[in-house]
Amino acid sequence: MDQLLRLVEIHGLRLVERSGGSRGGYEPRTATIRVSPGMSERTRCSVIAHELGHAMLGHEHTLDPVQRGRQERRADEWAARLLITPSAYAEAEAARDGHPASIAFDLGVTVDLVLAYQRLLRRVGDATYVAPRLGRGQWSERVTAG
Repeated sequence: MDQLLRLVEIHGLRLVERSGGSRGGYEPRTATIRVSPGMSERTRCSVIAHELGHAMLGHEHTLDPVQRGRQERRADEWAARLLITPSAYAEAEAARDGHPASIAFDLGVTVDLVLAYQRLLRRVGDATYVAPRLGRGQWSERVTAG
């Protein structure tokens, strides 16, 4: 949580606890992240990281459902990469036989972020690549089984 609060401060954002229609929100005009009160620590951290993702990715409010869905996926993936390390994920996945809710519990994040992290993975043989791109050596992390 301290890492998230430092990022909020470093980027000049304001964090407020206030009820709303969802667990959280980001208001670009006021650079404010809103989180609902009463959430568990892992949900609160996941929501703050997700809303930080919107801020860092420069997302603006939109009524277009396709663009909105894309923004939500990207914010989840940004948050997942912030909160989940490849080694911690690999350990939790092995221990929990790939069960997303159990992996989320072990990692201290929401299931949404585990699913987002899984979207970033590419498995080739015994190697798992995080956020791969085209071209040799183009990935963020490479983890091999064994």
